Amino acid sequence: MTSPRPLVYAHRGASARFAEHTRAAYLQALAEGADGVECDVHLTRDQHVVLLHDANLDRTSTGTGPVAERTLAELRELDFSSWKGVRIPDELGAASQQLLTLPELLDLLAAAARPVGLAIELKHPTPYRFRLEDRVLDLLAARGWEPESSAVGNVAVSFMSFDPEAIGYLLERVPARHVCMLVDDVTVDELRESTALGPFTGGAVANVLKAAQRDAEEILDAGRVGLAGPGISYVRENPNRVRAWLAAGLTFRVWTVDSPQDVQHCLDVGIQQITTNRPAEVLAQVKAAAVG
Repeated sequence: MTSPRPLVYAHRGASARFAEHTRAAYLQALAEGADGVECDVHLTRDQHVVLLHDANLDRTSTGTGPVAERTLAELRELDFSSWKGVRIPDELGAASQQLLTLPELLDLLAAAARPVGLAIELKHPTPYRFRLEDRVLDLLAARGWEPESSAVGNVAVSFMSFDPEAIGYLLERVPARHVCMLVDDVTVDELRESTALGPFTGGAVANVLKAAQRDAEEILDAGRVGLAGPGISYVRENPNRVRAWLAAGLTFRVWTVDSPQDVQHCLDVGIQQITTNRPAEVLAQVKAAAVG
């Protein structure tokens, strides 16, 4: 998918408006004209691929505990939308319909009847390890996906992860141009603040994440993948590296770009794809810049 302006991907759907990863969020993103959508995937205990960011249910549902320990039927009993505090219009589905599996998201995208991108982030660590990747690829293949085009009808599929080993596993099965290495700066202070870890534990976890960051940067330096997926803060703080990767021909998919200032920075740098919680607003800005 090429464009004279950056493509706009809806981060977990139009998640500034409706609860992330819900039917409502994705239908809203499509209605707003998003060029593509992004999703995070986990495996349930009975091996269904569900759209959720966290490994645990506590933040975005009425349940608790690991997603991997629940069956799909058990997850269907939970409420995944009320935490947002926003009423969902009837046309965007009942509360009981808001949890989506990957096949259900593919159905929504197919119904859009226009070209649309789907960026699938494979979440690690997971107790199922690479069975997650295998299951995702099997589901796509059952719908006609094949590696060379990485398309399912009108949907252009790409694969992302922060886990360098998962990226290596994907590269054995998917052409590099459809694979995105996610990367972000890791600091001990930020980690402690976001996770309430103590000095020792926080430092140990940060060291592991820093090692993964270095491995991710090496993958991008070597051009082993076709897409670079840095956070907007990484783009701002590592301008030389960003310029080098762009010059080497990497396509950038930057997250999560919500403010007009960050959108403008992406335009100034030459970023090709923007991931945002606010697709309508960002589309309006990039379209206006393209006309101007």
